[in-house]
Order: sequence, then structure tokens, then C-alpha cells
Amino acid sequence: MNLKAMIMEFPDFPKKGVLFRDISPLLKSATTMNYIVERFYEHFKHKKINTIAGIESRGFIVATALAIRFGCSMVMIRKQGKLPGRTRSIEYTIEYGKATMEIQEDAVSPGDRVLIADDLIATGGTAVAAARLIEGLGAEVAGFAFIVELARLRGRELLKGYDVCSLVVYDE
Repeated sequence: MNLKAMIMEFPDFPKKGVLFRDISPLLKSATTMNYIVERFYEHFKHKKINTIAGIESRGFIVATALAIRFGCSMVMIRKQGKLPGRTRSIEYTIEYGKATMEIQEDAVSPGDRVLIADDLIATGGTAVAAARLIEGLGAEVAGFAFIVELARLRGRELLKGYDVCSLVVYDE
């Protein structure tokens, strides 16, 4: 299946000079979503994953589908102030500035094996921050699942030592 051909491009969104890669067309098709889930499942099935962590917001979609396939729990990593109860937070750098995200303190437990899912990896700052949150709670990051990778921004380099699976890679 050619996922790249289905992804729409929007120049100058969300700001001038940015080319936005929109995965919405992939989400419209049950066949395509099943293909995506199965590709990730085949890659990570040997990792003994018991939790999928989705990064806000499109990562929630991917993570939920993967949690169903893996038969495990799904937890959310959200923007600051969006989760109730006790949380852990981390500030990090993104393409357009700084951001803070959080996870609930009881979302994962020591010894959990967590697959982190998001729609896209660019510079890698968000992914590294998510890993630090998970590991800060004593869990282990089993890998990262991204639909799209913007290779020229070299985010994968920040994830050395982790198992990273990207289904569509843009080199330009």
C-alpha cells in the first residue's frame, strides 16, 4: 500500500515556510488503518509491550488502534493542564518554540514496556520528552511508532538506542 501517495500536503501551514503533511486521508479508510496497525504490530510484536502511549493529539488515534491490536492499555501524553490528578511534566523544544507536556503519575508502572505512538517525527524533541516522562515513572520505552518521518530534520538521531519504526519517510 502506498501511504505516501495518500498523504496530503499543505504549504505554509501552520505558518509560512512549513509544508504540513496531513494524514487525515489515511484515517478515512478502515483498510488503510488496518494496514498501518498491522505494519506496526509486525514490527513490535516480539517486544512484550503492555502499554501504548499516544502523544497529543493525532498520536491518540494511532495509539488507540495499536492498543486494541496488542490487547493492552493505552495512556495519553498531553499538553500541560489537560490531564486531571497528579501529573509529571517536562518542558522541551519543538520546531516552533517551547512546549510542555504531561502524563498522569499512575499511567504506567515500573517494569511496564511502553510503545510510544505519534503521527509524525520531525526534530525529535517531542518524542524524547515523551520517553523521559515514561522512563521517569520507571517504565521502559520498548520503541516508537510513527506514521511519517521527516528525515531531513534528523529527529531519529535523538532516538538512538531506541527501536524506531516509521512507515513513510520524506527525505526532502
